[in-house]
Amino acid sequence: MKNNCVYIETYGCQMNLADTEIVIGILKSNGYDITEKAECADVILLNTCSVRENAEQRIYGRIGNLKTLKADKPHLILGVLGCMAERLRHELVEDKKVVDLVVGPDEYRNLPSYIDVAFAGEKGIGVKLSRTETYDDIMPYREDGLQAFISVMRGCDKFCTYCVVPFTRGRERSRALDSIINEIKELSNRGFKEITLLGQNVNSYLDGGTDFADLLSAAAMVDRTMRIRFSTSHPQDISDKLLYTIASHPNLCNYIHLPVQSGSNRILELMNRTYTVEHYLGLIDKARKIIPNVSFSTDIISGFPTETEEEHQMTLEIMKKVRYDGAYMFKYSPREGTKAYKMDDDVAEETKTRRLQEIIDLQQTISLEINQSMIGKEEVILIEGRSKKSNEFFAGRADSNKFVIVPVTEGVSEGDYLRVKINRGTSGTLFADFIEKVNPRSDNLALTA
Repeated sequence: MKNNCVYIETYGCQMNLADTEIVIGILKSNGYDITEKAECADVILLNTCSVRENAEQRIYGRIGNLKTLKADKPHLILGVLGCMAERLRHELVEDKKVVDLVVGPDEYRNLPSYIDVAFAGEKGIGVKLSRTETYDDIMPYREDGLQAFISVMRGCDKFCTYCVVPFTRGRERSRALDSIINEIKELSNRGFKEITLLGQNVNSYLDGGTDFADLLSAAAMVDRTMRIRFSTSHPQDISDKLLYTIASHPNLCNYIHLPVQSGSNRILELMNRTYTVEHYLGLIDKARKIIPNVSFSTDIISGFPTETEEEHQMTLEIMKKVRYDGAYMFKYSPREGTKAYKMDDDVAEETKTRRLQEIIDLQQTISLEINQSMIGKEEVILIEGRSKKSNEFFAGRADSNKFVIVPVTEGVSEGDYLRVKINRGTSGTLFADFIEKVNPRSDNLALTA
């Protein structure tokens, strides 16, 4: 008897990508096959995100497209996983009756049972949040490659007033240190060269007496040729210990994603961000003193309720002070169920759009200036493959998370570390000349030049 085939599409953040790998691991261990073509599937699953409104609208559009497959394949099961499943289960299943299956982020372990229920003609619904589920004992399914994302904790306790995560992913709980380290060892044995430790707020990781700095240190010692990154940090929980840990291990990347969201203390308080602009800038200064050549990226929200023009200018000012290497920039969109949803969304859409464009323009200018200042400097990059624009060039990433393009060189292949010299820079990309291959294990060389 042929196994049922499952097709999965993933939307949203790296956490969702990591969750999809967990889901595939669970399904394959229960006898399901995975297909890359929706038309070949018996079960179609959309792993969704609810953080922003446009993400949900994309999912609704995609569900509409996929429903047409049911005309030719009546037994086809259409399901929604992830944050949107928990938040909109009534609308998806009961009101619009568009899906057969909704399973939230803490119920993936039971997904095969819910699929069986759906095949039997009922609705498979599992959306309970858990205080304990971390999927510690489940090995995610990954194709061979260079990079992997490892979820080290789930949920969030911060309750920022604009954010749905505590309601769609539950409260914070951390994986056991040993299970994370064993997963890193397995990836090292398979030849992976870079991992990113994931959590809504990785800084608050805690396993008994082991904090996130301890986890980073243990991860760095598994394989010195493997780069370690992490995301996302909350400014409230950046400790001196964490900064010194990053500085003390050459394969811990000198790159921190540190969301600021706004340059106004009044807006930060309305957002329940629990830090001030002054505290945030103090962290930036401290990190730059402790970690040589540290680079920063950030998140910024434009047009939060009651934001004034003066407060928008404050956001531009903090960008000028910090000079981020990159930023994720968004217009505020109300999310039902959050405290901010009850606030008057009083910033006009055209004002949000104009402010966002000013933020984007400033960041592009800063990124261009930073990248052009690197001309003539040397970097060590990890080659990730051929450039998407030309097979005559390799694409790689520096310790700072910057993308670097270098000409294809004989004897160089994907997964190699190269020392290169920067010769040109745009706002988003560095271009470089090849100097030499680097063997971090034998040279005991920091993965930055």
